[in-house]
Amino acid sequence: MRWTVPVIAICAAACAPDGDAARTPLPALVAAEISHDAEGRCWGHDTAPAVVETVTAQELATPAVHAEDGTLVTPATYRSVIRQRIVRERDEQAFETLCPPAYSQEFVETLQRALAARGFYQGGITGILDGPTRRAVQDYQRGWGPDSPLLSLEAARRLGLAARTREWLEAQA
Repeated sequence: MRWTVPVIAICAAACAPDGDAARTPLPALVAAEISHDAEGRCWGHDTAPAVVETVTAQELATPAVHAEDGTLVTPATYRSVIRQRIVRERDEQAFETLCPPAYSQEFVETLQRALAARGFYQGGITGILDGPTRRAVQDYQRGWGPDSPLLSLEAARRLGLAARTREWLEAQA
């Protein structure tokens, strides 16, 4: 029990954000999630895990034994058998996203306001792309886009935060 307080204090100190890191609008983690193509577009990646179904069934191990008069001599025995099958394969997909320079403090503040207006974000307007903001992004785009905390270009357009191209507008009609 005497180790509890020092260990908690060390963990809390290690987990506390640095002063400068906490104010950075785009954490290095997000920049690492983005790749660039030859045309200068940026891509995020989402991996949907495989869905595995596990079924436990009872199978006959030994049948029942009956006497000639029909009375039960030995009851049947059963064993549990567990089977698994893949219902949905693992799926990796790339989606277009905004390039890191777009994630200014002002942009993240606007993103937080847009998500709050739609009921997805309840935190303060800080301009920091923190955990609550990333969860709100993921919740917002989960139903129709990538299940990712990285803002897709599609989500940015739907929120009115990125330019809507003629092709995009025609696709929406």
